[in-house]
Amino acid sequence: MAPRLTPPRGGRNHPPVPGPNSPTIQLRTKSVYDPPAAVDGYRVLATRYWPRGVPRGAADEYVRALAPSEELLRAFKEGRIDWWTFRKRYLEEMKAAEPQGEVRRLAALAATRPVTLMCVCKDESRCHRSLLRDLVAGAATGKE
Repeated sequence: MAPRLTPPRGGRNHPPVPGPNSPTIQLRTKSVYDPPAAVDGYRVLATRYWPRGVPRGAADEYVRALAPSEELLRAFKEGRIDWWTFRKRYLEEMKAAEPQGEVRRLAALAATRPVTLMCVCKDESRCHRSLLRDLVAGAATGKE
């Protein structure tokens, strides 16, 4: 039986998101605190610091370059900037050479196998991993 590509109904994880016009790319997002699932595929943690209480085996790869800068994250968490300002600044940070290379590399990987992008936030709607998912999906289709 083929592995299930979407989580059961009511699950907190988000289903795989195919890249625009690409049936082959498989991207998921979730909190690193959510239990691993077989459908996660290759698990990538994108945080500035390794989260407390999380074993090193919780992720297949740890990519700091895709996390928001410490200053940006602190300003958002302390309420000094709103989500839309955080979003704009994060996307600007991701235009640097190192993050761009990582985004392209993950897009290529997601074209060959499922990839789950993770961080510590519980609410994906206000988390950089949702923005990162869109960047990786865009890189996969050439719409960066």
